[in-house]
Amino acid sequence: QVQLVESGGGSVEAGGSLRLSCVSSGHTDPWPCMAWFRQSLENEREGISEGLAALDADGVGTLYAASVKGRFTISRDNAKNTLSLQMNSLKPEDTAMYYCAAARYAYCSGSWWIQDEYNYWGQGTQVTVSS
Repeated sequence: QVQLVESGGGSVEAGGSLRLSCVSSGHTDPWPCMAWFRQSLENEREGISEGLAALDADGVGTLYAASVKGRFTISRDNAKNTLSLQMNSLKPEDTAMYYCAAARYAYCSGSWWIQDEYNYWGQGTQVTVSS
C-alpha cells in the first residue's frame, strides 16, 4: 500500500524558515514526478490547492510557482524515498496545510501544478506563519 507522510510543519514568525519532509513507502521505483501543494483555509471550501514546486525523478529539473520561487527549494533523495521543501523568508500568506504528491507514471510537465496530474497524496502538515 502506497503511503506518503509529511512532517516538519509548525508555527514560525514571518521571515523564519521551515523544512518539510515527505517520506513515501509501498513502491519500489522512484516516482517520476513529485510535488508540493498547499491549501489555505480560504481555498479549502472550494477544494483548491496551489501547486508550489515539482521535481522529476532525476532530481535535476525543478519547477516553481511564482509565489514561492526564490524562497522555497524542492529536493529529493530517492535512496531514502524522501521529498523535501526548504522554506525560507516565510510570510503570513504562506500559512496553509502543505501536501506532497506523487505521479505514478508521468514525468513533470507543463501541467505539474494541476492536482489531477498526481495519483498519491499525503495527509498534510500544517504551516502557520505569524506576522
